[in-house]
Amino acid sequence: MLNVRRLELLWELKIRGTLAEVAAALRYSPSSVSQQLALLEKEAGVELLRKTGRGVQLTPQAEILVDHTAGLLERLEQAESDLAASLTTVTGSVRLAVFQSAALALMPGALTAMRHAYPDVRIEMVQREPETALYETWARDYDMVIAEQYPGHAAAHYPELDRAKLTTDAIRLAAPPASIDGITSVDDAKNMPWVMEPRGAASRHWAEQACRRAGFEPDVRFETADLQAQIRLVESGNAVAFMPDLVWTGRDTDCQLLELSDRPMRTIFSSVRLASAHRPAILAFREVLEETANVLSE
Repeated sequence: MLNVRRLELLWELKIRGTLAEVAAALRYSPSSVSQQLALLEKEAGVELLRKTGRGVQLTPQAEILVDHTAGLLERLEQAESDLAASLTTVTGSVRLAVFQSAALALMPGALTAMRHAYPDVRIEMVQREPETALYETWARDYDMVIAEQYPGHAAAHYPELDRAKLTTDAIRLAAPPASIDGITSVDDAKNMPWVMEPRGAASRHWAEQACRRAGFEPDVRFETADLQAQIRLVESGNAVAFMPDLVWTGRDTDCQLLELSDRPMRTIFSSVRLASAHRPAILAFREVLEETANVLSE
């Protein structure tokens, strides 16, 4: 009989690529992972790994086992969800990956509501960029992700993940107070320093394309994923930026927030693996998130 836990290690190696990455993700030592996979080879009676330079490569027989293991892990997750659904109390934990503006705007209210309505559910939150967090949720690092999608820039799709819309918010040009620069449009901002998120972020790609559609290349002097730092740069008169409305939740600003001609909207959504979508703790948290988002959008 093949050991399920060792099969899971083989599956992890397939999606993460190296023994070191598997060890880091599962908090094992690389030598322990290697030993467990060697035992799996003995159980299977075939070669599963071949050395390639400083790494290892899965054999065709290992690929067969990985395909079966993916289905096995999905069934086990479904079994855990069914077991939890059979109980009369909503319990358990939800590991959540969320990007910064959603963490600031949505999470305080959602966590308070969960604490009162479902005190036996533990929510664990990590701030992650959406592009990375979607993959990591598919890879079972997290139970749920709150992600974003900018217009004309589709977020990655994974067949095992569902998608539930939470809200939309407008994207506007955030310019320094009128007393500093008197900017009234994107065209006025073309000679200003810009602050944007680092390259690779969906917001950065969208912002650059928006400037190019307006007929200029933005002078991006400042890069930071910290939206609070971006806001401070704009408020102090040192930069302009495109900002979605959610970042202003719970705070006042003297920035000018200028509507763009095409009125672009960002979509915020949650995703979970289909196998765990009906787990009571996840259903409860999604309901609370939707209620919180509805309140913010009123």
